[in-house]
Amino acid sequence: MEIRPYDGTETDAKQLWKLKRGFELGLGEGTGAEDKAEIYSEKLTDDYREEYLNWVGRCVADDERCVTVAGDSTDDGPEDGELAGYVFVLPARLAFIWDAAVLNEIFVRPEHRGTGVADDLMDAAIELARDQSLPLDRLVLDVDRENDRAQSFYDRYGFEHWGEMVARKL
Repeated sequence: MEIRPYDGTETDAKQLWKLKRGFELGLGEGTGAEDKAEIYSEKLTDDYREEYLNWVGRCVADDERCVTVAGDSTDDGPEDGELAGYVFVLPARLAFIWDAAVLNEIFVRPEHRGTGVADDLMDAAIELARDQSLPLDRLVLDVDRENDRAQSFYDRYGFEHWGEMVARKL
């Protein structure tokens, strides 16, 4: 499995969007209120896709490692035409959001879970975070307290409870 920066090509953009959809739809599965899955699903419009990919492009322009992808590589590109996963760390210029490095998203397609891909992506995220100039030497992320698999993964990397995010409808 090759771990590399997202390159912004049409192929990578198409595959990143598929992964992002998996990430978003997974957030709504089996955690939170009954309407959570529907809420996440409804936002995944063409306009949202365009805005998200433009935002990714701006972040990657700051540091190409902000979005790192995992894929099988051959001389002709990804072997199966799909990326296995990605990790998205916000660029250093946004560190003051939490006064720390922010792991915005990490997602691995279900068929690649348990293969070490998530570990490789997390290692890339931690390396980038260590290279950022930060007010606090921390890498923070938001995880649903009902997502036991994710909680276990983050525990293995030494993440500890550091407050709790709350939200309200606007």
